[in-house]
Amino acid sequence: MNILQFDYLKHVTDGLDRDAVLNELMTAYGKDVWHFAFFMTHSREMADDISQDVFVKVYRQLYEFRGQSSIKTWLLAITRNTARDALRSAWMRRVVLFGAVNPSSGASPSAERESMDKLLTEELWAVVLNLPRKLREVLLMNSHYGLSMQEMADMLHLSVGTVKSRLHRARTAVNRRLSQEASWTGEEEWT
Repeated sequence: MNILQFDYLKHVTDGLDRDAVLNELMTAYGKDVWHFAFFMTHSREMADDISQDVFVKVYRQLYEFRGQSSIKTWLLAITRNTARDALRSAWMRRVVLFGAVNPSSGASPSAERESMDKLLTEELWAVVLNLPRKLREVLLMNSHYGLSMQEMADMLHLSVGTVKSRLHRARTAVNRRLSQEASWTGEEEWT
C-alpha cells in the first residue's frame, strides 16, 4: 500500500473533511486521469469534462473505496467507465472525433534534433491513438501508468491471459505500423 493510499484511508477513518481528501487525490492523480480520458476519447474537451465527472464521482463514492486495489487503479477504472459512457452516448455517435496531438518534447541540443524528436513523438502518438480502444487502453495502462498485468485484468474484468494477449497485439500493431511508415518514406526500419 503506497503512502498516499495509507494517508487517504487514515483521513477517511479519522472522519476528516472529504474536500481535503478530494483535493489531495486531484493533486496527486489529476493529470493521470486527464491523460487517460484523452487517450480514450481523442478529445481535449471531452477529457476535461470526463476528468471533472470522475472527481465528482470520486467525491460521492469516497467512503466506498475498499482498498482492494491501489487508488490509482480505482481512479483509472472510474475514468475508463466514465469515458466509455461518454463515447456511447447518442450525441457521441453523431460526432466524429478528430484532432492533432502535439505532445511536447524535452529540450534537445539542437533545433534539428528537437524537430526530429517532435516528429517521431507525434508519429508514435498518432499510431497509438489509432489503435482499437481495447488495445490502446492496455498499452497506455502498462507503458504510461505502470500497472501490472493483474491490476489491468482486475480493472478491465478480464483474465490476465487476455490482458497479455491484448498488450502483445498492441505492441505488434504499433511496431508493424511504424515499420510500414518507415519503409514508405525510405527510412530504416524501427525496432
